[in-house]
Amino acid sequence: MEQRILDIADHLLLIERELKVQGWWSEAAPSASALASTVPFAVDSMSFELWLQWIFLPRMTHILEHGLALPSASGILVMAETTFSDRPHESRELRRLLAAFDRLIAASA
Repeated sequence: MEQRILDIADHLLLIERELKVQGWWSEAAPSASALASTVPFAVDSMSFELWLQWIFLPRMTHILEHGLALPSASGILVMAETTFSDRPHESRELRRLLAAFDRLIAASA
């Protein structure tokens, strides 16, 4: 297996862990209509933290597990910086991980 794929998989686990550490992990899934949002980052139906947990992580895991083509760009850090502008200290590690994810995705293009 390609090292980049392993690195991305590791980062997904680290992102999940950080969401849990910060208490931003939810045991309750968003509604089916919220999950069906077609708006970028589902900003019309859920928080960014929920989007990471219920849409981003499962989709990226599916891509990796099935050997599908990786996205050519991510840009997820920009959304994180906007979302967490009022929580810079507590979101620092998550933003660092998302920045690293962006770099890993860009490297695969």
